Amino acid sequence: MSDTDPSPILVTGAAGFIGHAVSTRLIQRGERVIGIDNLNDYYDPALKSARLANLNALDGFGFEQMDVSDADRVKALVQDNGVQRIIHLAAQAGVRYSIENPFAYQKSNLEGHLSLLEASRHAPDFQHLVYASSSSVYGDKPMGGVGFTEEEPVNEPVSLYAATKRSCELMSQSYARLYGFPQTGLRFFTVYGPWGRPDMAYFGFTQKILAGEPIEVYGEGKMARDFTYIDDIVDGILGALDNVPEPHGNRILNIGDSHPVGLMEMIQTLEDALGIKAEKIMRPMQPGDVTSTFADVSKLHALTGYQPKVMLKEGLQNFVSWYRDFYGNMPPR
Repeated sequence: MSDTDPSPILVTGAAGFIGHAVSTRLIQRGERVIGIDNLNDYYDPALKSARLANLNALDGFGFEQMDVSDADRVKALVQDNGVQRIIHLAAQAGVRYSIENPFAYQKSNLEGHLSLLEASRHAPDFQHLVYASSSSVYGDKPMGGVGFTEEEPVNEPVSLYAATKRSCELMSQSYARLYGFPQTGLRFFTVYGPWGRPDMAYFGFTQKILAGEPIEVYGEGKMARDFTYIDDIVDGILGALDNVPEPHGNRILNIGDSHPVGLMEMIQTLEDALGIKAEKIMRPMQPGDVTSTFADVSKLHALTGYQPKVMLKEGLQNFVSWYRDFYGNMPPR
């Protein structure tokens, strides 16, 4: 427990990929954590249950199963436990899924974010709301050899998911102005690693390659992503949490690796880690996807000293080791 602030930290989406890692690190550094998650079946619930089992085994972790859009329950939980700091990671993820199930994004992302804003503004002595945004807010912009900066226009989302994440930033801006409590929005760039999400490309490729099935490579393999290892992401989140902005501030920060990697290079690196060559089926880019992402993280670095440490080769090797330990060589259900 922190000597300066004994109140627990609320982590939403605690059974999710990033929420699991953040909660673990917070407890390791002596904090108390209250995690909430609705444990939905967007992907393999067994993976969420396993993450949650890890957390429940740690002293200092408490869990409540609830939906972040349940504003009354969230507000009561915050007030009853004296929560003064929140890391809001719960959301309906996935660019492509937003095309199939748009109303899931209204409920989880928009209503859920508003629920946390209301809980924060009514919490006595509230200190800091850190929330997850996304690199998808930048739209499909040319990479041009330099990273995307927080000052760039973000008015042309190419997916509903991106539109909801930008909407959350604007909602936070209005609440920061109206009610004064400090907020930090973090634009995540393609997070990967052990305990990751099965809907991510590297995870799905691993499943198919191990099952002897061909992989579908979208965008004809010409896309690039700023792959960011989970441990580096956690470093950045906690650094942002500990550096509280001024009252009435809604600070926006990129959090990525700042070394974009082409899709074909990522596949080659994954093949090397698996020791198996993939059969590839080339496909055109899917609706809602973007060509490239590239984070300029100079603001986060200046604020916290953030410096990504794990490059893609090491990160994918770590993922493959975890995958084989967790699933064997069989894909999940």
